[in-house]
Amino acid sequence: MPDPPSDPRSDRELLAAHVAGQAGAFDELVRRYAERLWLLAFRTLDHREDAADAVQETFVSALRSAHRYRGESEVSTWLHRITVNACLDRIRRRRTRAVEPLAGHDLPTPRDGIDDHLTRLTVADALATLPDGQRLAVVLVDVHGFSITETAAVLGVREGTIKSRCARARGRLAGLLGHLRPRAEATDGPGEHETGGNAGGAGGVQSTSGPRGRARRGGGP
Repeated sequence: MPDPPSDPRSDRELLAAHVAGQAGAFDELVRRYAERLWLLAFRTLDHREDAADAVQETFVSALRSAHRYRGESEVSTWLHRITVNACLDRIRRRRTRAVEPLAGHDLPTPRDGIDDHLTRLTVADALATLPDGQRLAVVLVDVHGFSITETAAVLGVREGTIKSRCARARGRLAGLLGHLRPRAEATDGPGEHETGGNAGGAGGVQSTSGPRGRARRGGGP
């Protein structure tokens, strides 16, 4: 059976429609962001089941608090912030607890099978060595394509802090993942990695579509 056509409404329109009681509006937000939020959670927690639980918590929280959304940030930023908080709570607790299923909203299974490939496993292991703040910053900027400003809003810190965290994370990833770089890239000077928003050359972190459907260059410090 072919997938249903994508809803043309914006994220804000969908959230407003959900608050107004329109059935199916929140389902579309789940469809748009479940996979991306799972990737963020997995890169942060390095555990598939915990990542799935964090995403469930995100959507349950968003479903219940949608009426309090005031539009100060994009819906995608709002959802990512909830996911980050869910992940940080799990890191602090370091234990698994059952999560109430989001009744009537089936989350898609992430497609890329992140731990099925040796290279991606190596990247995940390298990310897991980073301090929480650095890992979250570099995942949001270099994997999800968020700008420095958006990442600062998600994490609730200053833009300069994000730039510093990304620079430190990229430097560490470059050392850990340098063997994955193509030979031509391995001879490049380190200066190029201080200006780009993508750490693919520095550490092999693979970018995916960003919050507006594409990974942006130039989002880094």
